[in-house]
Amino acid sequence: MKGLWGNRDFRLLWTGETTSMLGSMVATTALPLVAVVTLDASTFQVALLTAAAWLPWLLVGLPAGAWVDRLPKRPVMLICNTVSMAVFGSIPLAAAFGVLTMSFLLVAALLGGVAKVFFSLAYRAYLPSLVPGGDLLGANAKLQGSESATQVAGPGLAGLLAQAFGPVSGVLADAVSFGVSVLCVRAIRVREAVVPPARTRLRSQIAEGLRFVAGDRYLRSMMAFAAVSNLALSGYQAIQIVFLSRTLGAAPGLVGLVLAVAATGGVLGAALAGRLGARFGAARAFLLCELFAAPMMLLGPLSGPGWGLGLFVLAEFGVCAGVVASNVLTTTFRQQYCPPELFGRITSSASLVAYGTIPLAGVLGGVLGETIGVRETLWVMSGVLIAALPLLAPYRRLREFPARAAGRPPRRLPLPT
Repeated sequence: MKGLWGNRDFRLLWTGETTSMLGSMVATTALPLVAVVTLDASTFQVALLTAAAWLPWLLVGLPAGAWVDRLPKRPVMLICNTVSMAVFGSIPLAAAFGVLTMSFLLVAALLGGVAKVFFSLAYRAYLPSLVPGGDLLGANAKLQGSESATQVAGPGLAGLLAQAFGPVSGVLADAVSFGVSVLCVRAIRVREAVVPPARTRLRSQIAEGLRFVAGDRYLRSMMAFAAVSNLALSGYQAIQIVFLSRTLGAAPGLVGLVLAVAATGGVLGAALAGRLGARFGAARAFLLCELFAAPMMLLGPLSGPGWGLGLFVLAEFGVCAGVVASNVLTTTFRQQYCPPELFGRITSSASLVAYGTIPLAGVLGGVLGETIGVRETLWVMSGVLIAALPLLAPYRRLREFPARAAGRPPRRLPLPT
């Protein structure tokens, strides 16, 4: 068998997404650095960048899911990447002409977030068309592993670019990466079969996805946990650069290095996800990963300047390892569990709640950071993540995730050894 790396279309998807994810990881560090270093933004304004980037899940998430179910996924992905390239390319252009403002950054983050909503829904629905069902877990692990690797390289590259050419250069690199992704996706030959939805109103189609999620105890529990954990993780991440840069006095290059080293935990998590699932069962491995990640987050606010940064690295390493391994397992579960013709609507319905807390987290992190202090806010967010663990109670007695295709009885997910 030729395997995933022998699959030309998967290689193109992987190459394009790895490149664009690297650019996005550079921009994730570069945008706050532009706000802090170039525009002298406040803690609240920096946190608003996170809120703006994720607000589109609340604004357009539900109708986006219904539209993605109606449309071929590849053209949607191409349009989204093209829009993202134009949006983020406008930031260094504005800086070159001296018209870059905090408002400009927030609008760019918002528009980029809209493109990301449509792309994410199309991308997740498209992957099962490219690879056989038995290779789906491996494909998700490779894509998640490359994303984690970009989280290692991205912050460090952003720091180096900021030191050498200024923070805005990292945003330019992000725009270029979307251009590479457009070329790769255009070259993919597979055209998935689109199941036309019934001729019903958009509102009725959206309601169908909402009912599926609300009526399924496993998806409902996972959605509720994701909402609270995303609130904690995103509130933490929204102010971590302020914490490193201002509270601990780290230079931009060191900030990038710290985040890069910490993100290697995600590479480890992606590599171990399949083995953990095979050893303990996918559902049990999912629980173990989350139980490991939550307490590790408590080490972050204990960190200090100099060698004390090691505690921050250890905290982020552990959180990244647990969360990424968990994401590999749960993404594969949803792709095999949900009916394909409803996948976009189910995903957008769950994402509305799960991702809808992220804009709130950005605002909350900024408000708390300026009210009670940045370090104290990290403590609060760490406690919130631990408090979310009881929401996973439906998975407590499961070894394997249940799996069902439309019209078929539950079965076990295949896992690589």
